[in-house]
Amino acid sequence: MMEALAQPLALLPDYLGGHLRLSLGAMACGLLIALPLGVAAARNRTVAGPALAIAGIFQTIPALALLALMVPLLGGRIGFMPAFAALTLYAILPVLRNTIVGLRGVDPVVREAARGVGMTRAQSLFRVELPLALPSIMAGIRTASVWVIGAATLATPVGAASLGNYIFSGLQTRNWTLVIFGCVAAALSALIIDGLLKLMESAAARRRAGRALVSGAALAAIAAMALMPAGLFAGGGDVRSARNALHAQTDGFGGQPVTIGAKAFTEQYILAGLMEGVLRDAGAAVRRRDNLGSTVAFDALISGEVDVYVDYSGTLWATLMQREDMPGRHVMLAEITSWMWTQHGVLVLGALGFENAYGIAVSRELAARRALSSITDLSAIDGISIGADSEFFARAEWSGLRDTYGLARARTRAMDSTFMYTAVRDGEVDAITAYTTDGRISAFDLVILDDPAGILPPYDALVLISPAAARRPAIAQALAPLLNAIDAEAMREANGVVDLERRAVGEAVERLRARLDPRFP
Repeated sequence: MMEALAQPLALLPDYLGGHLRLSLGAMACGLLIALPLGVAAARNRTVAGPALAIAGIFQTIPALALLALMVPLLGGRIGFMPAFAALTLYAILPVLRNTIVGLRGVDPVVREAARGVGMTRAQSLFRVELPLALPSIMAGIRTASVWVIGAATLATPVGAASLGNYIFSGLQTRNWTLVIFGCVAAALSALIIDGLLKLMESAAARRRAGRALVSGAALAAIAAMALMPAGLFAGGGDVRSARNALHAQTDGFGGQPVTIGAKAFTEQYILAGLMEGVLRDAGAAVRRRDNLGSTVAFDALISGEVDVYVDYSGTLWATLMQREDMPGRHVMLAEITSWMWTQHGVLVLGALGFENAYGIAVSRELAARRALSSITDLSAIDGISIGADSEFFARAEWSGLRDTYGLARARTRAMDSTFMYTAVRDGEVDAITAYTTDGRISAFDLVILDDPAGILPPYDALVLISPAAARRPAIAQALAPLLNAIDAEAMREANGVVDLERRAVGEAVERLRARLDPRFP
């Protein structure tokens, strides 16, 4: 048991610190906006309507969507800032609404009495009205804190460190210990913060300054711990990172760390780990940004928030370049390389040597029973259901498949890629969009149907280097030996170590390196 908890416990200072920085920072900023606005709205109904309406609109946007929207709005920046901005907007409504309700609930006779003893409007507000409205305001603050701490777990896809890193990584690698650990840590954080706020509320209502001071000091201590470097809680810092940073200054990396990005699925974690090891061996200091969305990862690459990551030619062609024609693998790669450099200054270093394409997969039992050999045959199945990862049904590939093979009446079910394979194996859906390098295709006895019209493009794994990193030739030089070094069989085996054998990503990286050229011992 302790061995299983060793990894999440080692990561806890970084993830918990990031989570608390996001949550408490967003709450503080939200209070600075909501409290003055609530006071103004309580006294002026023409302010209250628009203020509540605008705050309510932000609240109705799903948290993950709001977080993702902040990335392009902030010029492609990922990490703390987009997450902080989105969570601040999420914190406003409960505090704003409860401030208005609390102040309007103050008896008018009390206000008149305050004026009668010579108080100004400001004195009446701070000495009489706000203290009376405090229970309602504190209830709003407590609600907002729980909302924000929970929503902060969704900051992972925009590159912000949070307890959501446990959950997203655990889901993709089917490591339920990580998922449970992240959920429990987030729930305990919310309960502790809410408990301290409740203590402050109770102390204020009963005019017990000592209790209020204790709870306030505890909150301040939590905030201070969140601002401390994670290394202080991990035995004095990462000596290897410091040594690598010093080495980088003399080995052409410019004294700057190399940031590796990864999308949220097993293969990306493995490839990011492989590049991390190669770069560290070359003397670079390395940082990781895992669990990024497809467009978020590319936006981060352009802005320089990420220096290098692996993407797939079909994704770049259809999603970013908005191309629907299929000129063939080599022409596609040439055009992608040219477009990336001329339009964005992104260097396509080259292909890793394997393709991880989409393929429509069904169980062997269904294929035999309905004589299925190509995607064309699926149109004959009434009420057919197709499962895919959350972004596939918005891509041009799905439009092409649907229109070409007569799948307009198919029922589509978007789901996390972790659950697609068991869903088709267990008959929850009839077909899925499988990844061709996933070891679960053979392990679950699935059949990939032919695509006679050639709708699905090739998905060669490509190493992309940001415009800023392209000016640091040591990065390309270190990664170049990986090009054309990984075949599909090696990648399937590495993916299977995690997805089938339920072993750590690090072990999969070690096995993959062992299969490569002797230049990677």
